[in-house]
Amino acid sequence: MKEKGRKAIATNRKARHNYSILDVYEAGIALVGTEVKSLREGKASMVDAYATIDDGEVWLRGLHVPEFSHGTWTNHSPRRTRKLLLHRKEIDKLTGKIKESSLTLVPLSMYFADGKVKVELALAKGKQDYDKRQDLAKRDAEREVVREVGRRIKGMRG
Repeated sequence: MKEKGRKAIATNRKARHNYSILDVYEAGIALVGTEVKSLREGKASMVDAYATIDDGEVWLRGLHVPEFSHGTWTNHSPRRTRKLLLHRKEIDKLTGKIKESSLTLVPLSMYFADGKVKVELALAKGKQDYDKRQDLAKRDAEREVVREVGRRIKGMRG
């Protein structure tokens, strides 16, 4: 039976805090068998993960996929460099954008899409500290507005 739908494996929660996301791409990833089994157990960490383009190929570095619990000597190394699978046109477009401005490739999430492992890759620009503070202040202000509206609605009813 084929799997359907999308099942999250891991997300890079700091990415949206540290970077302004400009564009998002979906990429396949070249894995070995024990990595897929380990991912099916829902174990992976994208904390230090980043992507690079070397010789016209996209590589995911720093992704931690723990060794498979029932694996033998054929087990994979947890932090090995993994190849991302994108169309040539997408890779060329990304290469051009990265070279012309100070942009980076950041993995946002990893998930199963119809049984295949996919990585959501973002073309992003690093945020300065003041940008991060502005975002936090804006989010706090919006939260406070929602609270106040909720209080007024409750006050009118009660």
